[in-house]
Amino acid sequence: MALSGPRLDPPGKADSLVVLCHGYGADGNDLIALAEAWRKLLPATAFLSPHAPERCPGAGYQWFTIARLEPHEMRQGVERAAPVLEAFLTAELTARSLAPERLALVGFSQGAMMALHVGLRRKPAAIVGLSGLLATPVPQGPQSTPVLLGHGDRDTVIPPEALFASAVALGASGVAVEWHLRPGLPHGIDEAEIATAGRFIAAAFAGRLSMRGEVSCSVR
Repeated sequence: MALSGPRLDPPGKADSLVVLCHGYGADGNDLIALAEAWRKLLPATAFLSPHAPERCPGAGYQWFTIARLEPHEMRQGVERAAPVLEAFLTAELTARSLAPERLALVGFSQGAMMALHVGLRRKPAAIVGLSGLLATPVPQGPQSTPVLLGHGDRDTVIPPEALFASAVALGASGVAVEWHLRPGLPHGIDEAEIATAGRFIAAAFAGRLSMRGEVSCSVR
């Protein structure tokens, strides 16, 4: 199944690609506004926000069916959906003649699960996971992709404890991970997270982020 969704291309040839993975029950239009927020930081970047491959029972799309935050169920769902996202990324990078390290993956909620799983196996420039969690083990071997995690401390959909568990697991596997807990933020993305993520991606494309397995954090 080929994915499709809204996109924002630069005026000239793109030198990098950011793919935005939305959450359960939404669609690609939910995150494409991030492209507008980051255009000044990333003027030569193409932004793609594909609709997930499955229709939700009510409205919107899902990367996989999920009824509860049960580890085995989430892992199975992510692994089943991954090949579709993988194929989409490969096709889009090839169409633009871009190397794998000129890709950044951004995901929200269920989309963050997808971005982390696929990204840790593709070695892109950066992975950003917002209000999500690490649903599958970190693959063995050296890790060279820096990860940014953001979460609200009032999140009742995916509790903030998932942020800490994910950061610990990533750091223990040698991933350079930065995490931020946002006071008062429910299950969503605020302006501070958008600004932090934009700077993180720009720094990654410029080669200014540490690739070592360090963990940095903030509550702000």
